[in-house]
Amino acid sequence: MHELSIAMSIAEIVEEESRLADSIKVEKITIEIGTQSGVMIEALQFAMEEVIMHSSFKDAVVSYEIITATASCEECCHEFDIQDFFMVCPVCNSSKTFLIRGKELKIKSIVIERNN
Repeated sequence: MHELSIAMSIAEIVEEESRLADSIKVEKITIEIGTQSGVMIEALQFAMEEVIMHSSFKDAVVSYEIITATASCEECCHEFDIQDFFMVCPVCNSSKTFLIRGKELKIKSIVIERNN
């Protein structure tokens, strides 16, 4: 379950950014996850709950933005959503396709309350 180590890394980044910003409180964390990122979204959500429970920002709201994997066809330039790594263009049936989004895994934002 590598999602636990990902959650721990996210928590470390949030802790560090919070410290650097001289914050009183972390209010919200937004995480972007692509459907082809290799991360089980439910497992990451569970791991984040457990990690945050034992952090200095246990009251923070964590939201997730799921990025649907999208591919593009080199032959006809059609863009289409994909469910797996085998990507055949639904318009021209070409296998000359490439992923344009959906592998993301990043902290999109951290909302904090700062010391005055």
